[in-house]
Amino acid sequence: MDTLKFEELQKRFDELEHLLAQPEIISDKAKYSVLAKELSSLRQPVQNFRKWKKTAEEIIQLEGVLTEKHDKEYLELAKAEIDVLKGTKAALEVKLENCFKQEDKDASKDVIIEIRAGTGGQEASLFAADLFRMYSRYADRSNWAVEVLSSHPSESKGFKEIIFSVRGLDVYKKLKFESGVHRVQRVPVTEASGRIHTSTATVAVLPEAKEVDLEIDPKDLRIDIFRSSGPGGQSVNTADSAVRITHLASGIVVQCQDERSQLKNKNKALRVLRTRLLDQERIKNQDKISSQRRQQVGSGDRSEKIRTYNFSEHRLTDHRIGLTIHRLEEMLEGNLDDMFNALIEEENKQKK
Repeated sequence: MDTLKFEELQKRFDELEHLLAQPEIISDKAKYSVLAKELSSLRQPVQNFRKWKKTAEEIIQLEGVLTEKHDKEYLELAKAEIDVLKGTKAALEVKLENCFKQEDKDASKDVIIEIRAGTGGQEASLFAADLFRMYSRYADRSNWAVEVLSSHPSESKGFKEIIFSVRGLDVYKKLKFESGVHRVQRVPVTEASGRIHTSTATVAVLPEAKEVDLEIDPKDLRIDIFRSSGPGGQSVNTADSAVRITHLASGIVVQCQDERSQLKNKNKALRVLRTRLLDQERIKNQDKISSQRRQQVGSGDRSEKIRTYNFSEHRLTDHRIGLTIHRLEEMLEGNLDDMFNALIEEENKQKK
């Protein structure tokens, strides 16, 4: 076991406890939230490491007793206690080794999800709306908070694109598997002949970046203000409140127009931009480390077809793990735990 690694974790844990008691950190809600989550993720490993160290010290002390002159009964009790402590120490070592295998560093982060209609015209936009509703229902079941950051409705009351954040416990741990192409097979309401059509939507799940994760230089931004518009191009607001932010270095463009307040739209656009920039950096790092790619369920590529929703057969199939569930309507209502648990289990198997 790498004790130096756990000594560093313990040092970081103590540092975080000190930081979170400082008035300037307490007054900064965003920074406090990030540091508090990091502290929470370290609490169990550090507690187990401290128990392991204490147990190891007790074993050494008792082994010293065996070298001293004591009556036979006392020595037998000491030997029995050593055996119990060695069992405890071994069990703690297993827990400490596993704590690095089970989670990645983003597991406790909130996420920003981007859903875009793919092939299939209006039917694709309706499917994008179905996916948004599915994730929203699951968030409700999980006591997570959903906030729409940007949306572009279609004329059929679907979405060409919708971007939203999800906040809560273990959000990224469960939703990270959703990135990729989702395919639907069903008869569109506009189809008079009853033919089954195939449409797609793409989903991107990004761990949300906080200001402490990534600092953006205002000089790298071009900010444009304009009047927001709805389906068909009609004006939604009478004031120029929509915001478009272009990150000059990367060429990433983010646009938000849902709020009537220009400042609110700007802040939402910055959240999305910061998250996309951090995700871009994360992908670069993963490409350099092939073992991380091998430990993912699927390729992690957003062009990969990951799932099919077949309405005529009431079937949902995840192609990465070969899992089929014949409860499609139930799944679309947000009952996704069976799917997520199977994906998490497969990921853990691949990491062993």
